[in-house]
Amino acid sequence: MCYSNSLSASLIQLENTYRKGTSLLKDFSSIYLVSGFSLPIWPVITQEKNFVPMNWGLVPSWFRGTEPQEIANKTLNARIETLEEKASFKHLVQHQRCIIPSTGFFENQTLATHKKPFFIYPNQGSFFHMAGLYDRWVDVTSRLTYQSFTIITTEANNMMSEIHNTKKRMPLLLTEDEYHAYLQGDVAINSLNPLPESYMSCHPVNKRIFTSTENNVPRVQHRMEDNIGTQGLLF
Repeated sequence: MCYSNSLSASLIQLENTYRKGTSLLKDFSSIYLVSGFSLPIWPVITQEKNFVPMNWGLVPSWFRGTEPQEIANKTLNARIETLEEKASFKHLVQHQRCIIPSTGFFENQTLATHKKPFFIYPNQGSFFHMAGLYDRWVDVTSRLTYQSFTIITTEANNMMSEIHNTKKRMPLLLTEDEYHAYLQGDVAINSLNPLPESYMSCHPVNKRIFTSTENNVPRVQHRMEDNIGTQGLLF
């Protein structure tokens, strides 16, 4: 699955890549590592002319609770195979699609005695284009609108199968041509395939990145020179 993400980019890089305005992103700063379970705000691409800041962890419009985290921690990801079956997602599939820009994500490889984290990042261009869905929920007390998203996941490609070697999943990553068609609704989501590993690179990182309280810093993405468990991986 995808629960740890990064967006270590400037507003100018985002504008130049996606041709969207950043006027709504006044508080944005580079994200080197963040957990989805903190429900972070992320610059999201929709049909709007500007990036839209949304919380990661989808709160559906029909939610009748008062605390978004009650459901958001359960909707960080959405499996491509069951989108049409889940009440939180099925009404969004055609008309509320979005792209979540990412400069790389983190996954653990499970070894015999421990887990080993990897940083997976694009090797063609600066960004992964993660396919997602979004919704708007209105707080009945404050009447404020809460916009949020989920990241769609799919079966892992060969490289990701070796890293995320228990559940064998990965985010649904799109090429530039695919993400334009995806946003327009011109392609069925279940027809999209896992991104080929030729678009991706990876390296091991320090195992303390998930336990440190100060992990939103550039060094969390640095290669850890440790060959344990990396045989057969494509670097």
